[in-house]
Amino acid sequence: MHDLLVVGAGPYGLSIAAHAQARGLDTRVFGRPMQSWRDHMPRGMFLKSEPWASNLSAPGAAFRLDQYCAEQGSTARHGHPIPVETFASYGLWFARQAVDQLDERMIEHIDAAPDGFVLRTQDGQLLRSRAVALANGVLPYMHIPEALRNLSDAHVSHSSRHSDLGRFTGSDVTVVGAGQAALEIAALLAEQGTRVRILARASRLDWNTVPPPWARPWHQSLRAPHSGLGCGWRNWFYSEKPGAFRRLPERTRAAVTATALGPAGAWWVRDRVGTGAIDIRMGRTIVDARPSAGRIHVRALGTTQGMEDFETDHIIAATGFQATCARMTLLAPGVRHMLTRRPEDTPRVGRGFESAYPGLFLAGLVTTPDYGPAMRFVHGASYTAPSLVDGVERYLTRRNWRRGPVVPMGRRHTPEPVPVPSDRL
Repeated sequence: MHDLLVVGAGPYGLSIAAHAQARGLDTRVFGRPMQSWRDHMPRGMFLKSEPWASNLSAPGAAFRLDQYCAEQGSTARHGHPIPVETFASYGLWFARQAVDQLDERMIEHIDAAPDGFVLRTQDGQLLRSRAVALANGVLPYMHIPEALRNLSDAHVSHSSRHSDLGRFTGSDVTVVGAGQAALEIAALLAEQGTRVRILARASRLDWNTVPPPWARPWHQSLRAPHSGLGCGWRNWFYSEKPGAFRRLPERTRAAVTATALGPAGAWWVRDRVGTGAIDIRMGRTIVDARPSAGRIHVRALGTTQGMEDFETDHIIAATGFQATCARMTLLAPGVRHMLTRRPEDTPRVGRGFESAYPGLFLAGLVTTPDYGPAMRFVHGASYTAPSLVDGVERYLTRRNWRRGPVVPMGRRHTPEPVPVPSDRL
């Protein structure tokens, strides 16, 4: 019987495991480490977040991205985007340094048991645990617009399905969306010779600005402080105070979740999109798409242009993710039913990221309605991991399952802080 099983080995799962094991909890983490970053992002992409805001979380602020880069003979500098390949390699290095008991098998089913939970691995092994942290990333929540759902996989795919765009060389591809994934994928396609168009409901493309220098006059820093989600006091609040965000009125949290940090492209991809090689069609919504002589006949409704028709070879839906309870199919129906009244809703979490089902803890995108926009980014792991493990310890103590005395906060053993290289910023 384990104290905690972590399902998912991405930035959140690895960070949770690092904190839980450092506190002496019997913890194992399951999943292919950094799977989304290794297998579901095209080569040539970059992280949108600043390097210093892309650390996985370990006690004592150890095993940071800048430390890994320094060991590799490179640098992680403010204002210089990090390649996805570098970040994926960093995550694997973090796992080797900070996490024991990493099992690359996938978990296929999670059900309740009298003394906690029983989990089934892909090869049929049954495991028991007092608590479970579900940190399986965004892939289960891929969203495809309804008008495209009748097309086959040969004709439509989600942006997170691609690690290599080479198969589209010489083709005609339509990218649906106006966020970073859509814009960077469109740029990569155009640069390899693919005929590409961007089609989005938004009336215009939005772009993030070049970040100001890290070192700047105090009055500029006071007016718009740096944060893991960008400059400004509002972003600082979302980034650094998720616990305070949870105490806001529910209506306020819902409005922020729906509008804050919406679709926008990074400053460093803007020139690549604006070369004229990409057909950009804004203010349009696909209302129908069907196979036609080996291609796809698309009908789109424009806010000012009216109806228009065109043909394309493939549609890439860079249309984000919807973390609904219905898509949490790892969970047995009885467990899933307790998380929310309506399957189409996002499950809610309380203090310590515990769900409505006792002992089941949630992390990442699914916790955005309660803890704010930071949970959509790697940076959110720095708050989630220690707070979630606090919640697990409280739960185990409540059930009298915690072996030995709970170590008071501030007295736990943590690795020695790692010195910050002088070239960090």
